[in-house]
Amino acid sequence: MTAALPGPAFSVNDIPFSTHGSWFDISPVVAEKTYAEDLHLVSHRNGMHAVLRLVPLDTTTGERAETRVEATPSLLSWIGATGQVDLAYESPDTVRLRGAGLSLRVRAAAPELTPFSGTYFFHDAAADAYVFTSYETGHRYRVTVLSGTVTDVCGSQALGGADRGLALAADRDGSWEIAVEEIDTARPPYAPTAVFGKIVEAAQNAFADFVDTVAPWRSSATPAAELAAHVLWSATVRPAGLVTRPAVLMSKHWMDKVWSWDHCFNALALAPGCPELAWDQYHLPFDHQDETGALPDSVTHSEVLRNFVKPPIHGWAFGHLRRRLTTPPGPAELAETYDRLERWTDFWLTPRRAPGADLPHYEHGNDSGWDNATTFDPERVVVTADLAAFLTLQLRELADLARHLNRPDDADRWTRAAEATQAAMLDQLWTGDRFIARGVESGDTWHTSSLLDLMPIVLGEHLPDEISGVLADRIEAHLTSYGLATELPTSPHYLADGYWRGPIWAPATVLIEDGLRRSGHVRLADEISARFRTLCETHGFAENFDALTGKGLRDRAYTWTAGSYLLLAEAHVGRSLDRRSSAGLS
Repeated sequence: MTAALPGPAFSVNDIPFSTHGSWFDISPVVAEKTYAEDLHLVSHRNGMHAVLRLVPLDTTTGERAETRVEATPSLLSWIGATGQVDLAYESPDTVRLRGAGLSLRVRAAAPELTPFSGTYFFHDAAADAYVFTSYETGHRYRVTVLSGTVTDVCGSQALGGADRGLALAADRDGSWEIAVEEIDTARPPYAPTAVFGKIVEAAQNAFADFVDTVAPWRSSATPAAELAAHVLWSATVRPAGLVTRPAVLMSKHWMDKVWSWDHCFNALALAPGCPELAWDQYHLPFDHQDETGALPDSVTHSEVLRNFVKPPIHGWAFGHLRRRLTTPPGPAELAETYDRLERWTDFWLTPRRAPGADLPHYEHGNDSGWDNATTFDPERVVVTADLAAFLTLQLRELADLARHLNRPDDADRWTRAAEATQAAMLDQLWTGDRFIARGVESGDTWHTSSLLDLMPIVLGEHLPDEISGVLADRIEAHLTSYGLATELPTSPHYLADGYWRGPIWAPATVLIEDGLRRSGHVRLADEISARFRTLCETHGFAENFDALTGKGLRDRAYTWTAGSYLLLAEAHVGRSLDRRSSAGLS
């Protein structure tokens, strides 16, 4: 079998080097917004923890060598004036490193703080390997020397603040090679499964198969599609701990969780090519649904947070998901989803509705996903139109599912609830030219310059034309050269790096683009899609972007941004093909 092409090059400062299924990566990012001088093996079990520091050495001086780092999905290389060190994943829990012309130092990432923190280091005589035992990750990292000479071992069995690790240099043939495994307590001594070149080739082929499956439509008109697919592929982890299914983390930098609305966008992007993985993305937070029906705020390896929730976009998402899946869900799958979605909806209709209230409320900006949007400046416990709109769509999706499941009484009940919720939203929160928010305790109302106030456009075809027209005009005022600013740039509250107070975000873009398109505002939807796609093609897949410069902000390897790009790019390609077909062009 001929090896696939290496795939897109990228900077490990922006995108960590990892592989599909792995719980660790190789990156200089060792904590939130903290970049180290050296690359580290960074684990995402029990949070983000740098475990090992990897330092290429000058063979003459034994000091750190000056190198540049190059990366593709299958190979990471430190390239110096006198030689090179290469690293590739043999499997999700094992990397192989080899070098020629440069030596290597492998050290614990930080000195011991107490006997019960940091990394303990010793030589495992049974496996003839060196083992770093990490208190923070709960795992061991075993280094087996395949060729070369160990030139230094320090800190073996030491406690306290000692440096610990090993260094190795080349054999007479001028090269060395090691394997680094992430293990539990023990496993048989490491035995190579293939030579290094074959490992790289297998990794190339694995990624090529993934991108061909996820983005078969890609072309020169969608130049970021392969890199977007890589961001999703490399951020996927195997089931472990509280992660019940294969999961696409939001990032393998510091945003290494699954939040309970982020996952929807990745599920939609993956649906046509990887339906099982997409299904798992959609359902993972529902595996942790509580007795009230609430979804957690976030899930990761060792933690499920419930202090906040996220907005009920799941009805909107599932409607799109089941249309995008290549094999439609069967009755059992629909019934399971219906039950979960019903309980999630009841949460918003019961504990999240004040006595006598028609509409549900958020208890904090975090519940909306727009944590610090100006909508929440006057008060935090708030009835908002975006929440009512999302819930209306979810009620409509429940009605449609009930019809598919031959439950006509349920379908009628959900349809009436959807109509009542939308009617209450329009009656209580629409002033004739804008939507307002209302404090639950005070009863006070207000409006802001936040894009969140315009989110009811997601209702699309269900909105009266005169309302969708007003919303479309106001949305267009948020459109900069790069995309939709989350706060009007002319607002006194606008902040270039103000999280939801200015920067461009992927989920808002996708939701609004979809709502505009379904309500007939196709020109504006096309323009929003085009500008966001260009933004990603120019500035990557950051958590968010400066609305006036396009600069990527915060975590710069965010999967819902990459997934949103794939969604919009695929749809753009499909529309282009439809237009060519309608025009009689091949």
